Amino acid sequence: MSTRFTLNEHAVALDGAPDMPLLWALRDLAGLTGTKYGCGLALCGACTVHLDGQAVRSCQTPLFSVEGRQVVTIEAIGRTPVGRRVQAAWVAQDVPQCGYCQSGQIMSAVALLQREPRPSVAQIHEAMDGNICRCGTYERIQAAIVEAAGSAS
Repeated sequence: MSTRFTLNEHAVALDGAPDMPLLWALRDLAGLTGTKYGCGLALCGACTVHLDGQAVRSCQTPLFSVEGRQVVTIEAIGRTPVGRRVQAAWVAQDVPQCGYCQSGQIMSAVALLQREPRPSVAQIHEAMDGNICRCGTYERIQAAIVEAAGSAS
């Protein structure tokens, strides 16, 4: 069965089982490997993508549920002004260590700043809750989000 949706600003039709997790459709059918598998239970955030502008865990999002909708992955997030600011702040704050969780972290941070351009520290903590970084770079992640928010025009 073919599921039609917009993926990173391009119309696509992916042939996969309707209940296939979006994560695997992105990685195996679309060849976009920036979205990572972490836990498979929507608990770690490594698989975060945007669905109609909202951060969602793609490991628990069935392919059929994106029919006719817009999906954005880490591969395209830098095309938006907020995405560019977040990526620049990530580099400036030297956020990544191993880097595995960073695509999910960035996707959650961008979703936050798109809905709340000047978030409080409490809003940052709430939005990033559930994005696990085994290297423990949480302070740098928060600093990068604050920097990206401060550079908003």
